[in-house]
Amino acid sequence: MFTSPADGYDRFMGRYTQTLAPELVDAVGIDRKARVLDVGCGPGGLTGVLARYVGAPSVAAIDPAPQFVSTCRERHPQADVREGIAEALPWPDDTFDAALSCLVVGFMTDADQGLREMARVTRSGGVVAACMWDLDEGGMTMLETFWAAARELDPGVVGERMRVGVSRGDIATRLRAIGLRDVVDGALTARVDYIDFDDFWQPFTFAVGPAGAHLAALSADEQEQVRELCRPLLPDGPFTLEARAWFGSGVVSPTLPDH
Repeated sequence: MFTSPADGYDRFMGRYTQTLAPELVDAVGIDRKARVLDVGCGPGGLTGVLARYVGAPSVAAIDPAPQFVSTCRERHPQADVREGIAEALPWPDDTFDAALSCLVVGFMTDADQGLREMARVTRSGGVVAACMWDLDEGGMTMLETFWAAARELDPGVVGERMRVGVSRGDIATRLRAIGLRDVVDGALTARVDYIDFDDFWQPFTFAVGPAGAHLAALSADEQEQVRELCRPLLPDGPFTLEARAWFGSGVVSPTLPDH
């Protein structure tokens, strides 16, 4: 899904991570002496926030996209950054005090297995947390704007509303189902400043994620139509867009398998 260069991801979604990742870390309440894992690290947005909290040597990160792993390693050379998948984490049981995943559970092949793996590598009493954009109630304005325009052109477009974690309470429900306790269910807010409409539109042309892939599959004429359908949905000149993410966290119980 994410085959674009890291700088393309940074322009498209990474700019949201700059404000979302600190919100996630604050919501979890990471101890400054903790050892922490970033699952689905991408180019390292959350990794960097965690490194500022606990120090890079206490941070591990993993992502299946080799270009993201390479960039994350370059940006955070003291962190333990590996290429791999959430469903089969390459660390022993009870390695971390907390395992976090930012905007990733919806892209896991098996989200429940990915969450179970996050719990497995987290010690008893440690925290597992994840967040995904609100794509069910339209809380992620940037993506909602794009998909609204895409559906205007083609009413059959599904978009991303069927993904795991994008509806209220879904992440928390899954954390309870895998046996975590003291589960917290809430929302986080991110925001991005745009210079103008072109600053909003151009990152969609980088073919990042489902929206970018959808746009890339259209003809040049259809791409232009989607662009022009987006334009009246946004202000003229500089503007700021907010984005809501659904958040869930839970504490690893000693009764979990392998704990």
